[in-house]
Amino acid sequence: MLCGFANFHKRFAASLHLFAIPRGPDPMKRLFFILFLTLAAALPVHAQDRSWVQIEAQPDLQTAQERASAYSGAFPDIAAFRMSTGWYALALGPYAPEQAAAELRRLRAERLIPRDSFVADGAGFEGQVWPAAGARPAPATPPAAPATPAADPAIPALDTNPPPPPEETLAQARRSERELDRDQREQIQIALKWEGFYDSGIDAAFGPGTRRAMADWQAARGYDPTGVLTTRQRDRLLGDYQAQIARLGMQPIEEIEAGIRIDMPLGLVQFDRYEPPFVHFAPRDNSGVQALLISQRGDQGTLYGLYDIMQTLKIVPVEGERNRTPRDFTLTGQNARLHSYTYAMLTGGMVKGFSLVWQPGEEKLMQRAIAMMRESLDSVPNVALDETLGVATQEQRTGMLSGLEIRTPESTHTGFFIDAAGMVLTTIEGLSSCDRITVGPDLDATLGATEPGLGLALLKPSATLAPIAHAAFQVALPRLGSDIAVSGFSYGEALDLPVLTYGKLADLRGLGGEQDVQRLEIEVLEGDSGGPVLDQTGAVLGILLPPPGGDRHLPDSVRYAADVEAISAFLTANGINPSAANGAGAMPPARLSRHAADMTVPVSCWK
Repeated sequence: MLCGFANFHKRFAASLHLFAIPRGPDPMKRLFFILFLTLAAALPVHAQDRSWVQIEAQPDLQTAQERASAYSGAFPDIAAFRMSTGWYALALGPYAPEQAAAELRRLRAERLIPRDSFVADGAGFEGQVWPAAGARPAPATPPAAPATPAADPAIPALDTNPPPPPEETLAQARRSERELDRDQREQIQIALKWEGFYDSGIDAAFGPGTRRAMADWQAARGYDPTGVLTTRQRDRLLGDYQAQIARLGMQPIEEIEAGIRIDMPLGLVQFDRYEPPFVHFAPRDNSGVQALLISQRGDQGTLYGLYDIMQTLKIVPVEGERNRTPRDFTLTGQNARLHSYTYAMLTGGMVKGFSLVWQPGEEKLMQRAIAMMRESLDSVPNVALDETLGVATQEQRTGMLSGLEIRTPESTHTGFFIDAAGMVLTTIEGLSSCDRITVGPDLDATLGATEPGLGLALLKPSATLAPIAHAAFQVALPRLGSDIAVSGFSYGEALDLPVLTYGKLADLRGLGGEQDVQRLEIEVLEGDSGGPVLDQTGAVLGILLPPPGGDRHLPDSVRYAADVEAISAFLTANGINPSAANGAGAMPPARLSRHAADMTVPVSCWK
């Protein structure tokens, strides 16, 4: 070490003759000169230790700051600098030179930055303009200028922000275009397709279709539609595209517990929790985007079961394409509040997949994320989520599946089959405002004929049914005070079978002498409305009506039912011949309950 210092001292002393360093007897003066030269020699070495990955150049300050802000979601180390040319550079860093070169290669390979990005030493950066000054150190920042006297109003002020260089001519644009490599030409076509101006294949060939797309893009942005992009226009086109892609922050991850490798949009989502068979990713910074990874052991039956279950969740709206094969399935859904995409595959005795959920208006960006997620999805052999992982809560056990809300109807009441083809008689309450009506577990039905006076409605299922039983109507006059039972889905769809509630036939007319109705003495629930009123033989005496509206509130035990004569007239008028009961004897309670369940169905309204 001492030898090295001695050699340095000899070389430094030998070079003193190159500088006007005093050689007189004053040792302090010589020491100050030596220190000054040593520091001056060290400064360039320090500057060379800082490198940047320059990704864009913009002609004005506002655009540069907006671009930097957009990139910041995926690149926290983004900065913008004023350059000596009058333009503004967007750069990532600072890095050591070797690190900058490695970052450039990685980001180019992942197509997260423009192909023409390069490593810069920052020598041309004159001042940092984003983030706010002082938020991060900027390289090569010039010292503050000394204060200047007030300007003489008679002397025009100098323009300290000269305009950007003039736009290229058409000939210059053609020359610069010829210098593009294949990747750069493909990126231009990809960006034009992203913006909706190009709909052909990505082939790097600037044929008539690409030229037309370029001209349309130019016209939409206020440029002369020449069909040949200038350097500045290409920068803007690719900058717009890359800024959006950067929002995704696509990063490869390996979810160890789930046994999944996949590229995830970590600029928009972040890990939240495990609730098998899902890994939940919540929105990042109020992005409005959420994601799931799907992981469970199973076979084709498991895959098919998941396919059915996913469609009951709120994150998979009813409207959308569905596709299932023996090896995988795809679900899409959209409504006014959210859109979603779900993909799952069967691989090595396990089901692996993902869901992506977003708000309307982000389709282009999300489709890009979906393509990257599906292309990168990979399963780690023999690793799936442990079913005991995570902590269950009461909320997760009621109305939820693994932390996700199950889609539920707005309301559910009761109906019953009235013929062998599966036509359903019910009450019209609330059905006219439904977006979708279902009968049974999940069979769509259309609202057919209605009888507004009594509030009756006929529903036609979307598929022809063969019910186990349908209504047989009692043609004989029922006895007052006789035992009756109402079959209904008292608790909505919480139970798979209807509840049989017993009561008495109190009168053949209403309390005010109303015709076509019977008065019942029975305590039922809201979901029972529309259910059949049965006598002890299983014959139908009527249909339970909702409580009457208005200012008068009847006791809970007083309910009305439309009688057989009114029902028969309604059905006959709509081409249905009601079946008559055969006059058999009374059924035991258990048999009556089974008979009622065979003809009674839930009627659900979805919005």
